[in-house]
Amino acid sequence: MLERRSLRAPVTLGVVLIVLVVILGAIWAISSFIGSERSGLFWTLFILGSLLLLSILAGVIVYLTLTIKAVRLNQRQSNFIDSVTHELKSPIASLKLYLQTMSRHSVDESQQRDFHRIMLDDVERLDALINHLLDAARIDRGNEPEDDEVFRLDQLLAECGEAACMRYRLPVETVQVDCPPVTIRSQSVQLEILFRNLIDNAIKYGGSPPEVIASIRPVEGKEDHVVVSITDNGAGIPYDKRRKIFGRFVRLGNELERSTPGTGLGLYLVRTVSKAVGASVRIRGRREIDGVAGTVFEVTMKQAVLGEPTE
Repeated sequence: MLERRSLRAPVTLGVVLIVLVVILGAIWAISSFIGSERSGLFWTLFILGSLLLLSILAGVIVYLTLTIKAVRLNQRQSNFIDSVTHELKSPIASLKLYLQTMSRHSVDESQQRDFHRIMLDDVERLDALINHLLDAARIDRGNEPEDDEVFRLDQLLAECGEAACMRYRLPVETVQVDCPPVTIRSQSVQLEILFRNLIDNAIKYGGSPPEVIASIRPVEGKEDHVVVSITDNGAGIPYDKRRKIFGRFVRLGNELERSTPGTGLGLYLVRTVSKAVGASVRIRGRREIDGVAGTVFEVTMKQAVLGEPTE
């Protein structure tokens, strides 16, 4: 579906440009046949031909713009394929190595436990990658929206933080959830995808060791709006790249030179899900707030109030 949408615009524009060129050629032929600059029809055709020429030039510019976008999308897709290939091959190669070692050599019980732990990590890495791709595919298909439900937003953030720490084998204090009780009416599954990806992103691109803070504050003047902030201690995101990184398959830099795992779909899912649930996402540099290196993702959400849910 994505490829059909991306091809429809340039193909349609190309057909329109061809038709305009044919019409312009016919107008010039008629003007040459008339041959008299005093004729009112001549000037009418001349003005019409000039307008068509300007339209063609504008169409060529738009066509070139669409072509450049298509080339960039192709580059991002190439990066995506490189990334997914690496993310699939690495754990599979590791699993194969440890299984061959256990089958061909005698391994004591302590080594077996270590091997099982490493293999479990590899399986969880594959599972996370597959879930990531399935989330993107499901959202792109535009499945039927879920019904809203009432739940605790602060508890959802805490669960996402704990799951991320377990997934990356980090201490639980790596993700600090500093939130008052907040009740929200929204789609819990979608918000779980949104905040799971934001917290994962903060851990992967945070400092060494990573430090992530999840907080909630009310919006002044709007009783049913809150802002959820996910703050990391990484290098930060350049201002001119902050809109770009929400694109599909976008990862900054060359895929083959990058050490941080990823597919370029995480922040794309964040943007898509936020639109689906009526939220908005903003990126701020942490230096703008407290003078420390890092990035702050702020998600403004509606239908949220401080306190426990009431019957």
